[in-house]
Amino acid sequence: MPPPSIPLIPATLASATQIPRQPQALYLSHGGGPMPVLGDAGHHELVTTLKTLPALFDKPSAIILISAHWEVDVTAVTHLAAPPMLYDYYGFPEPAYQLQYPAPGAPALAETIHAALGAHGVASRLEERRGFDHGLYIPLMLMYPQADIPCVQVSLQKNLDAATHITMGHALTALAQNGVLLIGSGLSFHNMQAFFAPPTPVTRDQNKAFENWLHDTCTNPGLTETERTERLVNWAQAPAARFCHPREEHLLPVHVCYGAAQRPANAAIALNIIGKQASMYLW
Repeated sequence: MPPPSIPLIPATLASATQIPRQPQALYLSHGGGPMPVLGDAGHHELVTTLKTLPALFDKPSAIILISAHWEVDVTAVTHLAAPPMLYDYYGFPEPAYQLQYPAPGAPALAETIHAALGAHGVASRLEERRGFDHGLYIPLMLMYPQADIPCVQVSLQKNLDAATHITMGHALTALAQNGVLLIGSGLSFHNMQAFFAPPTPVTRDQNKAFENWLHDTCTNPGLTETERTERLVNWAQAPAARFCHPREEHLLPVHVCYGAAQRPANAAIALNIIGKQASMYLW
């Protein structure tokens, strides 16, 4: 029988002793639009987690962030010294459209990412106009409010192919080291209708079943990396997979993070977001 997965850390992070001082990759659940920074009660654990987590490891020298909110045919990489804000949500109070996160870009790092992706057979291009979307600035406003860490945002590929996104991560392995942190910004449960429908015993069980599968897949040291990769490539066969992810764009950032690390996660964080179980993983 394989060894058990590492335990989930409560959202309080009180026992987060297994977090490395210089992590390589972090998959985070970023919540619903700008709600985490607007004081929404359903995001309390998320806000607490994102504010507390950075104190547990060294401050990154740069951040490469894969956003669930950017899908293009060819992987795009922001190539701007001062990326603008992109308010890619609608129907929120006016303060949501006044948020600012003036973190600098890192054009030289973007060029290195572009070259690394190409060397691994992943078509990419440098993006000269699009700025930071809320998949970047909402969690980073909570994690690093000083906005003083250079950031490069990388898109998903519109084909949403799981194996391709693992390869993208593998291409970034050498870059996500020496203080550069790769962040996959998504949400481990992303059924928007279910978020706002009354929960039932069936939907609770479906949410829990997929979260248990994802936790085991990302952390179980008894799995070989071939087995872990096969699970992630075939994620739609997991329990309640399509209930939890009718579209997989919010899950695929975990594939990129795993592709960079190619090993079990060091830490798993459990939290409640708008009444649903969710999780984060750190390598």
